Amino acid sequence: MEWVIIAFAVILLILVVSNVRIVPQANAYVIERLGAYMTTWQVGLHVKIPLIDKVAKTVSLKENVVDFAPQPVITKDNVTMQIDTVVYFQITDPKMYAYGVNNPMSAIENLTATSLRNIIGELELDQTLTSRDTINTKMRSILDEATDPWGIKINRVELKNIIPPREIQDAMEKQMKAERERRESILRAEGEKRSAVLVAEGQKESTILNAEAAKQSAILKAEAQKEAQIREAEGEAEAILKVQKATAEGLKMLNEANPIQTVIALKSLEAFAKAADGKATKIIIPSEIQGLAGLAASLTELLDKKDINDAQ
Repeated sequence: MEWVIIAFAVILLILVVSNVRIVPQANAYVIERLGAYMTTWQVGLHVKIPLIDKVAKTVSLKENVVDFAPQPVITKDNVTMQIDTVVYFQITDPKMYAYGVNNPMSAIENLTATSLRNIIGELELDQTLTSRDTINTKMRSILDEATDPWGIKINRVELKNIIPPREIQDAMEKQMKAERERRESILRAEGEKRSAVLVAEGQKESTILNAEAAKQSAILKAEAQKEAQIREAEGEAEAILKVQKATAEGLKMLNEANPIQTVIALKSLEAFAKAADGKATKIIIPSEIQGLAGLAASLTELLDKKDINDAQ
């Protein structure tokens, strides 16, 4: 009897241990009892009733990323292109996710393709290529509203690739090349214009500086000439003043010596002799000096004869 009790206890322990569940972080378990939804287990330790309760679905509450295959879409101007999308979603209600829709990923993919075709069909090729943000916003709004009854929240929708036909790509590349060449020409012209302006400004500055230098040089030269003339005039004035002083001193000394009339006449004669030193062709001698000159000649002649006689 004891062995039966021990066996029963062991079996009961095994059943209890085998029905203990630990729900990890960011996960949820959907529990059914006798085939009907009973509850949702969140993070922690849980025990289910053997043979009655079962874990119907394990749901991850993390944000999921699904990359859907490229879908063919037609723009408003009848251009067929391939667009693949990336959908970021998160399960917010495990019960609705488990029972809301069969195969939720396939449902989201089909809904994404349908919404993308509807949106792109209202846009032309150029708008499609330049309106990614607008398309992403519209897609997210449509998908989030449609998946709300499934317990799914669409966080973001991104257009991963937009692949137009080959001929459209070639035309776009040629257009981009032409645009780049145009911009290059504009930049080159602007650079040359700027360079010409800088050269002109440099020449203007150089001309102004040269003119200022020439003006300053002329001013300095004029000041130097003025200073030289002033010094020359001062020298001449000083020389004249010294001559006048010397003359005045001579006259003063002559007056103080009280010379006789004959000496004065001789001095006058010497002055006339110097004045007629090969430079004058005609000299008018006053009468008083003429008589004196004759007397001087006579005295000279007598002195010469006396010298001759003395020599004999």
